[in-house]
Amino acid sequence: MRFLKKGQDADAIAANDAAVKTTVEGILADIGTRGDAAVRELSAKFDKYTPKAFRLTEAEIEAAIAKVSPRDLDDIRFAQAQVRNFAEKQRACILDLEVETLPGVFLGHKNIPVNAVGCYVPGGKYPMVASAHMSVVTAKVAGVKRVIACAPPFNGEPHPAIVAAMHLGGADEIYVLGGVQAVGAMALGTESIEAVDMIVGPGNAFVAEAKRQLYGRVGIDLFAGPTETLVIADETVDGEICATDLLGQAEHGPTSPAVLLTTSEKLAHDTMAEVERQLDILSTADIARKSWADYGQVIVCDSDEEMLAVANDLAYEHVQVMTADPDYFLDNMSNYGALFLGPRTNVAYGDKVIGTNHTLPTKKAARYTGGLWVGKFIKTCTYQRVVTDEASALVGEYCSRLCQLEGFAGHAEQANIRVRRYGGSNSA
Repeated sequence: MRFLKKGQDADAIAANDAAVKTTVEGILADIGTRGDAAVRELSAKFDKYTPKAFRLTEAEIEAAIAKVSPRDLDDIRFAQAQVRNFAEKQRACILDLEVETLPGVFLGHKNIPVNAVGCYVPGGKYPMVASAHMSVVTAKVAGVKRVIACAPPFNGEPHPAIVAAMHLGGADEIYVLGGVQAVGAMALGTESIEAVDMIVGPGNAFVAEAKRQLYGRVGIDLFAGPTETLVIADETVDGEICATDLLGQAEHGPTSPAVLLTTSEKLAHDTMAEVERQLDILSTADIARKSWADYGQVIVCDSDEEMLAVANDLAYEHVQVMTADPDYFLDNMSNYGALFLGPRTNVAYGDKVIGTNHTLPTKKAARYTGGLWVGKFIKTCTYQRVVTDEASALVGEYCSRLCQLEGFAGHAEQANIRVRRYGGSNSA
């Protein structure tokens, strides 16, 4: 494995993370103490936005949607139909269970939707309309009763397309509120925003850190920080398509890693040259150039097997595979947020419209979790039912002995009383 290009060193990245952590701690503490007053001050400070109320009324929602062109509304509906359809198919796979494990002993589980969910939709540099589909639509398919959605203002007002996407997706409450103040208000609750049980949605490093600090007080979907993209490619593709797929995600923000992993040194050099060419004409080059300079990497490997090992170690959010045998990575790769197999698909399809969810794990969280999906909004809760005297006594005898083995006398007596009552024995 050879690095033709490296990004920032680990110490610099750690220093940035520490600064973000301190800032977020202070903001959340302020919201927890002062509620709406803190939220209003933070909105004024960070977004220059101080409305009478952050929650949109029905009339304000209708006014925002009226600003969206018919074509854009149709496109939003198309994208939501794809997300909804895939989520419904996933939901159909999640089944309740009841099984008789011993004569008279029934064990089961029920799949119960979370009661209230807060969906964060990023909208700082770019209005992330698609994030409304991914969170709101999916939560509603799961059966969540109360779904609230927050997005920051855009040019000093609600972004019409984001509001349309939230509303068409089924959001019950829509707030124009961004960043840590939005996440904190939804999780902690304020005088005007009732707290939710779970926070979902992507965001920048500050939003991701807020979710990390709030986890436990509320559930979260996953740690979804700055976008990560890994392109795995060989000589079957060219530098132009590789550079396009790298910069297409690097434009998300100045801290978004984009990595080329290849067995072709020629492709590596061609891609680096093509990146520089495209940066001269890309309208978002200011952001993409910094991201590529600080976080971009180019790694040359000797084989597909070595690329697989490196990719699993990176555990990146998006993995675009353009090789002679992309199914090799589908069959063998274990650490990734989402795979995009072959040159005919790409990360932008997944981000915007194809139907899979774009809220995905970053910072190596893919080692232990997948992305947001309908199952994230559902709790699988077990129950048990013992319906015969014989079964209760039988299980009770085993339970009593095992409790005594561990020294739990009170636990043992819970079993013993049932052995006596239902087993006709006074020996326990």
